[in-house]
Amino acid sequence: MTTDLKAAVIKASEKWKTAFNSGDAVGCAACYETDAVMVAKPFGAFAGRTEIQSFWQNLINDGFTGVDYINPEIMVQDEKSVLLISGWKMNKAHGVITRELWVLQADGTMALREDHFEAQG
Repeated sequence: MTTDLKAAVIKASEKWKTAFNSGDAVGCAACYETDAVMVAKPFGAFAGRTEIQSFWQNLINDGFTGVDYINPEIMVQDEKSVLLISGWKMNKAHGVITRELWVLQADGTMALREDHFEAQG
């Protein structure tokens, strides 16, 4: 079960990165639960898919792309949730992910319930 959850998170995370890197904010937001919370320092907190989609759309509109994770750590929390932490970089910024909480959905996919990250430059 642990291996399956980790594999599902890797797949879901790749789906999010592909959406972002192709300029698809709707696809980014679809990787979050409906009532997910995202805390993006220093930008603020965003609740729900609509606010989260708007945040990603603004970044895409500003020319940000090429996101990649640096040394991600994936830790199974229980039978339905997985925590991911990582460094990250893209063409115009870099930082750290302090908490991506991925949760198993009824359809067997993983979705983000919490996303906490910081832009450091």
